[in-house]
Amino acid sequence: MPSAAERTRTLVQSTCSAVLLIPGLTAAGFDQLVPLDRSVGPEGDLFLEFPADSPAVRAATRAQDDELTAVLEITDVAPVSVPHRIRGRGWISGWLTSVPGMAGPGRMMLRLETGEAYVDDLWGAQDVEPEEFRDAAADPLVAHEAELLQHLHAAHGEQVALLCGLLDERADDSCEAHRPSVVPVALDRHGLRVRFCAADGRCLDARFEFPQPVRDVTELRHAMHTLFEAAAR
Repeated sequence: MPSAAERTRTLVQSTCSAVLLIPGLTAAGFDQLVPLDRSVGPEGDLFLEFPADSPAVRAATRAQDDELTAVLEITDVAPVSVPHRIRGRGWISGWLTSVPGMAGPGRMMLRLETGEAYVDDLWGAQDVEPEEFRDAAADPLVAHEAELLQHLHAAHGEQVALLCGLLDERADDSCEAHRPSVVPVALDRHGLRVRFCAADGRCLDARFEFPQPVRDVTELRHAMHTLFEAAAR
């Protein structure tokens, strides 16, 4: 399974929605400080781009010589229609400073020095040390996951449903009990997660691992073809 640090890096480098929480501003009602762009530097720090007149920029500029604490909160929502769509959340907290000259006209770059991180997702809840976050890599499918899941759901729904047959008998019976809704809900280099939901709202997640981690979309196509072939036997 992907490590907590890898999952957190994947969230940060995905298109998931994110808000910056700054204690003083949040208390004053500025609780929707949404970065225009975000990236991770080589030392594991976050670089967040905001409009130059953003309250976040003003706060970071005023506190340039002091320690301004902040938290980036990321919410991961499944890109397909499925019950319980929130797949997870991540939090990266640290110290915020402005970085003049790194953004375009009318914009300002802020640097969030990572102090600690935490992820709570489909795998579970775990703390992430700054060094682990710095050294981790995002999942190679992160830029394509939404499109791939939507394609699987729209074009390969029957084949996805057949994957239930690859589980052991007890799990297979449980999958059958949770139909008719079958939706691919998450995808990474290690495998595919499918959510089976019954008419009464009860849901069951099943995980289908690839024989080996995939490195790109080409290898993913081969891995999915192998899974579908095995399920069709």
